[in-house]
Amino acid sequence: MRKIKKGVVYLLFAIPVVTQLYPLLWLLLYSLKTNEEIMSGIFFALPKALQWHNYKDAYESGSYLKYLSNSVMVTAITMICVILLSSMVAYAISRFRWRYGGLVMTVFLMGMMIPMQATLLPLMVIFKNVDILNTHLSLILPYIAFSTPIAVFILSGFMKSIPAEIEESAFIDGASIYRIFRSIIIPVSVPPMMTVCILTFITIWNEYILAATFISSEKLKTLPFGVYTFVSQYSVNYGAIGAFLVLGALPVILIYFFLSNQITKGMVAGAVKG
Repeated sequence: MRKIKKGVVYLLFAIPVVTQLYPLLWLLLYSLKTNEEIMSGIFFALPKALQWHNYKDAYESGSYLKYLSNSVMVTAITMICVILLSSMVAYAISRFRWRYGGLVMTVFLMGMMIPMQATLLPLMVIFKNVDILNTHLSLILPYIAFSTPIAVFILSGFMKSIPAEIEESAFIDGASIYRIFRSIIIPVSVPPMMTVCILTFITIWNEYILAATFISSEKLKTLPFGVYTFVSQYSVNYGAIGAFLVLGALPVILIYFFLSNQITKGMVAGAVKG
């Protein structure tokens, strides 16, 4: 009976592993094949010869570095702004006693329920009127707005668990609110902040709808939008398309692979202590 239970557990774990690894393995094999091998329809057949030139074609012809640098810049600025804003808001909500703290938290929670697609038309009108359409700022501002609510939710849940005695001792020693926030709250809140950073990175890095709506200039396109452009331009070179898709997914895979433990630690810290 114990072996059966263990087998069921292994099976339940194996299903998501297989479903997640299958597309990646298929795409990797796809990117190393010729068009003839791809069109044969045998998905997991190994290529007769590894077509590494597909990656060379994707890298050189797909403007990979340009799209990559745009994504890095937009994502980095968004993450910095989200961490700064959400940490200050979460500190004010969780540590201060003021009348409208609960109302402010409710407003941020409501922000988590607004679908991004519902804001496309009004945002386009606003950005056109203020003349920031087709700039990276037209991406950064909505990214910050949509990433901040979940960040406030995670950080406020953790900060509520920080013992008040720490702040009281620092206050008695003459530390100001800003000093307490900078020297005590921020260092203690590193695990949930890492969680916020990683979740924000994955969300923003893979975002396509806003980038395709607000950006039309070739030199400003981010990587997901660049992938679509490359696919439309090289619709007959399937191997190069697969290689560009692998290159596009590679940064997220590497970041998540090396920092996945930080997500777990941050979420568990907020859930257990909050």
